[in-house]
Amino acid sequence: MDQVRTQPTLARARGLRRLLARDPLESDLGRRRFRLGDEVSRSVLTRSERSYVFGFNAVLSREIEKVEEIPGEQRPYAYEGAAAASTVLDLLTLTRGRRLHELLAGPAQHHRHAAYLGAGRGYALLRLRPVWGARRAHPLLRWLAVDGFGFQWSLSRADRMVGERTMPDLLTRAHCAVFDQGLGRLLWYHECAAPDDVSARVGGYPATRRADLWSGVGFAAAYTGGAEPGELWHLAEHAAADGFRAYLAQGCAFAVAARLRSGELPEHVARSVPILAGAEPEEAAAWTDRALIELGHEAHTHEHFQSWQSQIRRSWTHRHRR
Repeated sequence: MDQVRTQPTLARARGLRRLLARDPLESDLGRRRFRLGDEVSRSVLTRSERSYVFGFNAVLSREIEKVEEIPGEQRPYAYEGAAAASTVLDLLTLTRGRRLHELLAGPAQHHRHAAYLGAGRGYALLRLRPVWGARRAHPLLRWLAVDGFGFQWSLSRADRMVGERTMPDLLTRAHCAVFDQGLGRLLWYHECAAPDDVSARVGGYPATRRADLWSGVGFAAAYTGGAEPGELWHLAEHAAADGFRAYLAQGCAFAVAARLRSGELPEHVARSVPILAGAEPEEAAAWTDRALIELGHEAHTHEHFQSWQSQIRRSWTHRHRR
């Protein structure tokens, strides 16, 4: 269904909700002085951000059901926007995560990865460090909020975060690595899915940060797409030359696991996983599930989150040593 015809009815929004509404033109990455790239790639990336704005405004207009009217491939981005809006409203009205919890327990229950990323974007919009306001938050997926924070913070401050390669002062050391994964996803957008340019951007950061940046790039390249198979092979070669091929694969595995839980696997994801992760989608997703099970039910810290990702990389390494 055409999103233009189903836009949330913001005329219903009043007061704070009306003030917080996002302009759909924000999804035009060219207005942010990002690399324009080719028309197809630009269209893919812009569409994902347009869906994010759609979901954000759907919450503000109290029409969250409209998210189900847009194409299934775009719904995770819309629920990401819905989670961002729910988080912003929760923080401003001191409701202790009630709206975000209701979203996670209801419409977004199959889009939890996207929702946690969106929650982090909500914190970034208010310039607040992500904390765990959502009751009964998933103990490990909640760390994706820091990834989402990194994406939104960098999106809004690209000149500093990409050009000057700075890091926000308000983050703890435990947050910084996951923040860089969100920044890595942003670099995929910033360079319009062009492997040479993305690699050059990643290479400009200190070696201590590049592993997590490559992880974010791998997630975005598989989850959102925008590159042809030949370009993805080129991207994998760049990551291998930089010494972080396993991190690219780990980000890809996270992406396919999130997509499979959201429903039918988009064609671009199915094409990208054998290239970026060197395995079929179901196998790559199984790496994430197996690693999570091995951590046990008590896993919840940043160290546990890092161990989860490390085990996924070990699965990739074992797969390619056979």
